[in-house]
Amino acid sequence: MKKIILIATFLVSISMTAQISIEQTKHDNDVKLSALPYYSFGKGIGMTSPDSIFQLNIRFRMQNRATYSDEEGKDPAYDGQVRRLRLRFDGYVGNPKFLYAIQLSFAPGDVGEVKDGENINIIRDAVIFYRPNKNWNISFGQTKLPGNRQRVNSSGGLQLTDRTINNAKFTIDRDFGFQVHNLNEFRDRFSYNFKAALSGGEGRNQTGKADDGVAVTGKVELFPFGAFAKDGTNFEGDILREKKPKLLLSGAFQQNNNARRTQGQLGNDLFEKRTMKSVLLDAMFKYNGWAAMMSYMSRTTNENAVTINPTDATQSNYVFVGNGFDYQASYNTKSNFEFIARYSVQNVGKDIAALAPDTREYSIGVTKYIWEHAFKLQAEVNYDTLKYFDGSAKNNWYVRFQVEIGI
Repeated sequence: MKKIILIATFLVSISMTAQISIEQTKHDNDVKLSALPYYSFGKGIGMTSPDSIFQLNIRFRMQNRATYSDEEGKDPAYDGQVRRLRLRFDGYVGNPKFLYAIQLSFAPGDVGEVKDGENINIIRDAVIFYRPNKNWNISFGQTKLPGNRQRVNSSGGLQLTDRTINNAKFTIDRDFGFQVHNLNEFRDRFSYNFKAALSGGEGRNQTGKADDGVAVTGKVELFPFGAFAKDGTNFEGDILREKKPKLLLSGAFQQNNNARRTQGQLGNDLFEKRTMKSVLLDAMFKYNGWAAMMSYMSRTTNENAVTINPTDATQSNYVFVGNGFDYQASYNTKSNFEFIARYSVQNVGKDIAALAPDTREYSIGVTKYIWEHAFKLQAEVNYDTLKYFDGSAKNNWYVRFQVEIGI
């Protein structure tokens, strides 16, 4: 009898928790904003206190990959690794208007090489939100800046196994600071978002580098035909098979004053500070399984991009200036096999033309969605050509298989 009573009590408590979760969903205040690294398909494992004073949601995701690469001038090589391993916590405290998001990374490719005098990059996001209503979101902490579309999207929401070469060089990534978003998305009529950020400009997990330089970022997003289904701008490919054509046009600009690193928020340290300006333009289209994306990214600097070590003139480092275009198209069948093609062009600035090559990259891939982007199998073939200042060129290619799984 005692066992029966205990089981009944347990079932009742589960029922009450479910009712509380459903009730909280009515507030329509789930953390599903583009500033965060996850689209909102799964809810993970959630817990709500009996008095509804706090809510905690736990999610994880993992990317395991195997790659065969053949780079000109090197022996062919095989590589197997856990590319990404992330743990995320989000929810609210006291009131659903006060939210938080924490994301930690553990894979070597995420954390990066440990260097003397530098912090370990385990923390990706640690941010507090105040969301007074569905139109306004104010945040303070470390998270993604309102930059280019592919960077704002979670790496778990990509069609191919990784982002483009231009995203790798020109993105503005994460930073610590304040952000204000004004959101005006409607399903079947013209929609728009305005986003702004004031941040330190030095990237994530920086300490002991206080200076007088800050980064100012602004972004505009336009939806001529209305918002995408289920926040569809936050993941690539038309896995939901939009019933009507949907289009996103967006533009972002950042000025990073007195930046210390080669890519603003990313890269190695410069020998002198530089003020950098970034322009990031995107377009995304989805309809009935078809999807297309186009992006333009550029970075310029106020002075010569090359910096020289004042104590050793033989040592130098440079801001990665230049521009690039990405073009991507795909079709997702009704059985959720997606076929993707991508072409990227990257042109370096004249200041660093003798130091870095122009690059062209071609990628084709097939993805099988088992549970949307949360569980998928990906295969990709990638070929790139590097052209150097002296007229020489290198050709590299790789074949990759990747499994993504998460909740």
